[in-house]
Amino acid sequence: MSGRLNGRIALVTGASRGIGRALATRFAEEGADLVLVARTTGALEELDDEIQALGRHATLVPLDLKDMEAIDRLGAALYERHGKLDILVGNAAQLGGLGPLGHCKPTVWDDVLAVNVTANWRLIRSMDPLLRASESGRAIFVTSAVTDGVFPYWGPYATSKAALEAMVRTYAAEVTKTQVRVNLVDPGIVRTEMRAKAFPGEDPTPLPTPENITGIFVDLAEPTCVRNGEVMQAYTK
Repeated sequence: MSGRLNGRIALVTGASRGIGRALATRFAEEGADLVLVARTTGALEELDDEIQALGRHATLVPLDLKDMEAIDRLGAALYERHGKLDILVGNAAQLGGLGPLGHCKPTVWDDVLAVNVTANWRLIRSMDPLLRASESGRAIFVTSAVTDGVFPYWGPYATSKAALEAMVRTYAAEVTKTQVRVNLVDPGIVRTEMRAKAFPGEDPTPLPTPENITGIFVDLAEPTCVRNGEVMQAYTK
């Protein structure tokens, strides 16, 4: 198979469903070999069948991103196996429920910040040497429109995505003189399980599917991409 990501090694978190699953299959269609991270083994195995049917290889990593040491072990394992990483997609996230900040349980706050921010920092920390070892390392993180204004009752999620953007922009500035390029994608309104939890009364039928927004991720993952430190909007194609 030959495509825009032919032969590139791509790690995708939150790969078992939604945007992560759509990215895994699109990247495979574009010729990438995949490292797929998610908590659910069964869903990963189902996705692996699809990846193999496309003629590509996937390494399945059942992993809870709150296990920070496991992220470090993953980085070490990838170094031993490949010596590099071409594409990192930090997609996994938790909504954490909606409600007044004063009513948010400490465990919910901690979980949202752990998955949406700290786990991505640990990924950067562990994968940065591998991305630098690639001739064209690309890191892409998924943000949200909640960073563009004030959204009452979205406190933990909005705080985490604002922190993610600040962190990723900082990382992008730090790698400017390398071959690594780092960006964020705001997927917009997409038909996902998280969207359904946030808007339980909404009719999902007219909403774009995750497959509709994969194009911008491919653009940012290509070796020819020169963008760095930007927040890109995903558009349906």
